[in-house]
Amino acid sequence: MSLDSQDSPSPSFNRDWFFPSPSFFHQSPPKPPKPHRRFSTASKHSPDSNLSNPPSFRSSSSFSPTTTSKYGRLRRRMEFPRAPDKYSRQHQNDFVLDRKLAVSNEKKQSTEKLSSGSLGHRVRVRWNLAITVAIVITALTSLVHKNFTLHNQVIVLQDQILKLNVRLRACNMLSNVDIFDSVTQEHDDIGYGSDNGLKNLALIVSLTLLSIPVLAFKYIDFVSKSRSSDSALEEVLLNKQLAYRVDVFLSVHPYAKPLALLVATLLVICLGGLALFGVTDDSLADCLWLSWTFVADSGNHANSEGIGPRLVSVSISFGGMLIFAMMLGLVSDAISEKFDSLRKGRSEVVEQNHTLILGWSDKLGSLLNQLAIANESLGGGIVVVMAERDKEEMEMDIAKMEFDFKGTSVICRSGSPLILADLKKVSVSKARAIVVLAEDGNADQSDARALRTVLSLTGVKEGLKGHIVVELSDLDNEVLVKLVGGDLVETVVAHDVIGRLMIQCARQPGLAQIWEDILGFENCEFYIKRWPQLHGMQFEDILISFPDAIPCGIKVASCSGKIILNPEDSYVLQEDDEILVIAEDDDSYAPAALPTVWRGSLPKDFIVRKSAERILFCGWRRDMEDMIMVLDAFLAPGSELWMFNDVPENEREKKLIDGGLDFSRLENIQLVNREGNAVIRRQLESLPLHSFDSILILADESVEDSAIQADSRSLATLLLIRDIQSKRLPMVNQVRRGSFSQGSWIGEMQQASDKSVIISEILDPRTKNLLCTSKISDYVLSNELVSMALAMVAEDQQINDVLEELFAEEGNELQIRQADLYLSEGEEMSFYEVLLRARQRREIVIGYRAANAERAVINPPAKTERRRWSLKDAFVVIAEKE
Repeated sequence: MSLDSQDSPSPSFNRDWFFPSPSFFHQSPPKPPKPHRRFSTASKHSPDSNLSNPPSFRSSSSFSPTTTSKYGRLRRRMEFPRAPDKYSRQHQNDFVLDRKLAVSNEKKQSTEKLSSGSLGHRVRVRWNLAITVAIVITALTSLVHKNFTLHNQVIVLQDQILKLNVRLRACNMLSNVDIFDSVTQEHDDIGYGSDNGLKNLALIVSLTLLSIPVLAFKYIDFVSKSRSSDSALEEVLLNKQLAYRVDVFLSVHPYAKPLALLVATLLVICLGGLALFGVTDDSLADCLWLSWTFVADSGNHANSEGIGPRLVSVSISFGGMLIFAMMLGLVSDAISEKFDSLRKGRSEVVEQNHTLILGWSDKLGSLLNQLAIANESLGGGIVVVMAERDKEEMEMDIAKMEFDFKGTSVICRSGSPLILADLKKVSVSKARAIVVLAEDGNADQSDARALRTVLSLTGVKEGLKGHIVVELSDLDNEVLVKLVGGDLVETVVAHDVIGRLMIQCARQPGLAQIWEDILGFENCEFYIKRWPQLHGMQFEDILISFPDAIPCGIKVASCSGKIILNPEDSYVLQEDDEILVIAEDDDSYAPAALPTVWRGSLPKDFIVRKSAERILFCGWRRDMEDMIMVLDAFLAPGSELWMFNDVPENEREKKLIDGGLDFSRLENIQLVNREGNAVIRRQLESLPLHSFDSILILADESVEDSAIQADSRSLATLLLIRDIQSKRLPMVNQVRRGSFSQGSWIGEMQQASDKSVIISEILDPRTKNLLCTSKISDYVLSNELVSMALAMVAEDQQINDVLEELFAEEGNELQIRQADLYLSEGEEMSFYEVLLRARQRREIVIGYRAANAERAVINPPAKTERRRWSLKDAFVVIAEKE
């Protein structure tokens, strides 16, 4: 095969393009030539000189006809009319003035049309420029693609030639070393020539692509400046529009920043590879790999040799450093954002069967403590708290609470219970119980927010697995919340519960401690469970069937699951009925064989008659009318209720009537009004404090929004009343309770506390320790008792019906009975025998308090063991209200 054809030069085309300069279009018109001037009939110049030296457009006196071999004939003579000779200077001046006036008019017209036509002109110019850039880029792209294709074809052909030469030498057994050398040399020469052109093209393309962004930014800046200089058009600058679009893109798309970084990295690698391919002898693949090494490690360019490779490698390394800095900032921002999201509680809670608490109040600490105790038998549970507070602040406040969570994990999240997205974030549909806490502050606003929260919960598309426990501040709003929530909602009206408990505890000292034991999970509480082995038994036998629990009610399946407290002894347990008991835990009791119990008979059959009482209210509550009506139902006829507060007497009646109190329905009590301040001693001294059977110190309505301020006021009133009582009562030789010495002020107040009962409404749990230490008040801790009730209802929805009956004016209630109603002095009996004797009075004994003990024992152990009882002992029973 002949290779001579490869040495033939390729045809080249030389095209000369003529681009007239801008000044060509703005030249002044040529002067009129002189008449009768002819062109010469012959030319001394050759055709080549004619082409290389074109006639000037500015000379009008030396035009000559030219004769060529192609155009041999004489050119046509051209004559120009000569300007008249008798032009005067005055005419010339007039012509100049007219010309200037016309130009000025044209300028004015163009200026008037500029504002209307500039926008369209700029749009056309911008489109033309964009089309031109697109054509250039398309042409460059196609040219590069074509060159790469031809280069690959040349390489393939050269490889085929080499393979054919090798085969020829193998077949002829000839030594074609010279031929092979010549072919290799020619191959190298051709490859070098083609590679050299390709490398130059690659270098030009890389430089062009690098200059495109610079030109684009310059163009944008130019257009923006031209727009800003035009005050007639109120448009947004192009650079601002571009910056806005980029900002929107980065904000809307979450992966915009990593994508931009990836595109920048690929551009640097590709442009750097093309530039290296243009200045080195390596292949394109090797140059791209080398470009990547320069980007990944800026120190790899130290081995580059030559000015061109070093400049390119330094540029690539500099771009790599910028990319690495951007990547480091992006990764750092992503990690910081993730940790910030975790810190602020924005992540989703992936839990099931957890307890969800919505809101934040002073009751949260006690509520968490009770839930932790309830979950202790299960090895701990999950409690999720979501409130409109910072997650770190909530965690710090919870960490300051001084109690052990006993394996329960508390997870805090920031969010609003009124937003469905935030509710889904805490897995509201999978929670087994949802507790909605009342906000501190105005009662109506708090209940309105609770109502909106219930609406949000009922609007969850996935539905709710558990029930909702809502804490309300006003009893009047209970009906509306239940109307919205239906059977899923259980309400606990904190203000009403505390008021009823205060009245019960004022009539029966020591009942506050019993309520704490029953409502809290630390001792014994209510449980409901079904026991198939007890079906067909009478309730009288069921009472003594549980050695570690005390049955006190039946959940009747035939009555739609209604719970009946203290049923008849003859009631027979049906198949689907459940038994309500008081036990230490839900897995700590089980029925056993019936023991042999001697019933006996009551020592005497008499009815405890009520006597008239005198009670004092210090302070004013929002639900004062409800407390008055409950107290009227409990007290004996002829009782007096004194109200001492700073509300004017003429306004009290109006407030009570507006609250729904009907004075004509009061049968047992008589209202006595006294106006004064409960923290001023001289005003308290005007009251007959020694004559009251019970004194209730209420959290005043004016300061109930602040727990500390309300408790400070209540504590000051308590100390003043006790001090006044101690001064008026005769001294005794011994102080019966406590370890304080005789004659001390606390000892005197303890002596005064034995003569009357003072119940203080306490909102802050920290005040409890002060009252426990001094033992000068049979206190009620409001927030703690309400938290206990909320926790109990959250654990079992059915318990709310039991609590409502025990707090109501009618039905059954907790009472403290003296031992002489059931036994004689020194009589030996077991607890089961006392229990059966109490059944003769239709009462259920759930515990007792010994004469020398400070606390009652609920659900005592060893119920079959006999012990000696004293008439000074007291029993805690569930009995019907008298």
